[in-house]
Amino acid sequence: MPEISRPTLPESISADIWAKTLEESAVMRLARRIELPGNGLAIPVITGEPQADWVEETGTKPVSNSTVGIKTMQPYKLAVIETVSKELMDDMPRLYNALRERLPFALANKFDATVFGTTAPGSNFDVLGNATAVAFGTDVYGALVTVDGNIANAGGVMDGIVMSPQGKTALLGATDQAKRPLFIDTVANSTIPTILGAPVTYSRGVYAAGSPAQLGFAGDWTHAMYGTVAGIEIAVSDQATLGTGDDAINLWQRNMVGIRAEVRIGFVADTAYFQKITA
Repeated sequence: MPEISRPTLPESISADIWAKTLEESAVMRLARRIELPGNGLAIPVITGEPQADWVEETGTKPVSNSTVGIKTMQPYKLAVIETVSKELMDDMPRLYNALRERLPFALANKFDATVFGTTAPGSNFDVLGNATAVAFGTDVYGALVTVDGNIANAGGVMDGIVMSPQGKTALLGATDQAKRPLFIDTVANSTIPTILGAPVTYSRGVYAAGSPAQLGFAGDWTHAMYGTVAGIEIAVSDQATLGTGDDAINLWQRNMVGIRAEVRIGFVADTAYFQKITA
């Protein structure tokens, strides 16, 4: 009996899709990345800063006791299956371009939306959605200064801001008392690269509708990290049946191919160093 021919993808495509995912995700660009074992990792978290002081030649040196806590970063699986026609599979350049745009966005957008939301995939995955909220209201600049001050009062330095497209619109429309744009130097390019010295990143995953709507987050990203187990994994099949019941898709019957992308990923952060920005 002849062997069934299985569709395959070059290994380089997996690496490129993962690199593109890192570019698409605001969290992955800002937080520190670590290698994560499959069974998770216990991470020591130090609270409080050591305090030095001047002493005389034979004087008693000051002792500073910081508190050390333990956070557990556990990997959770994030996955998506993209279906394409067998004809597209045979046209590798077009398939490559399609996957390079669609799969990284799906993975990055869901990861960001989870981190900036209030529902975690498990108990050892931190989310930022419950951070202290500061509303833009009618004083956008004042709100941004308040955000910066709150992070400073927590002992951090605001080193990264993530805004949704809706948040970017609010920033571009902010004016002073003379109705001049607050960010006049950047309006011409329809983007704002920095605010109060902190770089600005944009992500669709940060937005959440509501009253008020969630527009962005700012924080000290040295207090956040994510980890992955072995990067992204790509699997291809033209024999599977996807879904159940009337919505099931038989790939072989429809002359289609299913491309599965999945990554095991975790995230931990100290939410005291982050602020939520609302409308």
